Amino acid sequence: MGRLENKVAFVSGAARGQGRSHAIRLAEEGADIIAVDICDQLETVGYPMGTEADLEETASLVEALDRRIIAVKADVRDDEHLKQVVADGVAELGHLDIVVANAGISGYGPVQSLSRENWQQMLDVNLTGVWNTCKVAVPHLQKQGGGSITITSSAAGLHAIGGLAHYVSAKHGLVGLMRAMALELGPDMIRVNSIHPTQVNTPMLMNDYVYKLFAPDVENPTVDDIKGPSMAMHTMPVAWVEPVDISNAIVFLASDEGRYITGVPLPVDLGADIKG
Repeated sequence: MGRLENKVAFVSGAARGQGRSHAIRLAEEGADIIAVDICDQLETVGYPMGTEADLEETASLVEALDRRIIAVKADVRDDEHLKQVVADGVAELGHLDIVVANAGISGYGPVQSLSRENWQQMLDVNLTGVWNTCKVAVPHLQKQGGGSITITSSAAGLHAIGGLAHYVSAKHGLVGLMRAMALELGPDMIRVNSIHPTQVNTPMLMNDYVYKLFAPDVENPTVDDIKGPSMAMHTMPVAWVEPVDISNAIVFLASDEGRYITGVPLPVDLGADIKG
């Protein structure tokens, strides 16, 4: 029997990358899944985002594990739609026990060059979108008598990184949101934690746009050109972690093994925070 047998998890940003990995690992441990993703390209994002075909593939991978999944195209900025998606999912799957507020975007640029649109869209998705995700789920967790919420922040939620002022601000804000919710929801036996990955081997990192940012002096940079700069961020001689490394930490926090852990910002960062 898996550690999350008979549980239901709500995962945002599930079309690919970390979100897909989380959905799969939760399903491997016995959970059924409510999955959402915007499945669209935002105008301020410089790399290709996930698609409806990607979300369908996530659903197929979960179903191959003999778990149920409800996968819906939804924007975390739209709290009314999220509320309906979760309500419909709970009506079909029976209850809600786990929330993984994972959906997010990244972007780059010096603070003086960031447009108002860049700033606002980053906060709307990465901070307000997480609040929306948690807000619509909390009543279902309360009805269930407790549960686990894990918020995806970043190593940049614990220390500053240059050229990412809007991203750093949103990810730091998630720590405050996590702590406030952990304080408020503890009496309901709802645990709230944040997870802080370093660079992760996902399409958000592995794309031509990011390669050029890491290696601006290289005419046509590849993944090999970013290994050195990425490794320099860490105390351990590793350039990046895999999505499953984050998923394993989320499974731990959502399981009975983490039943008394709340209000914790957990780095999975190869030592980036202590170096940063």
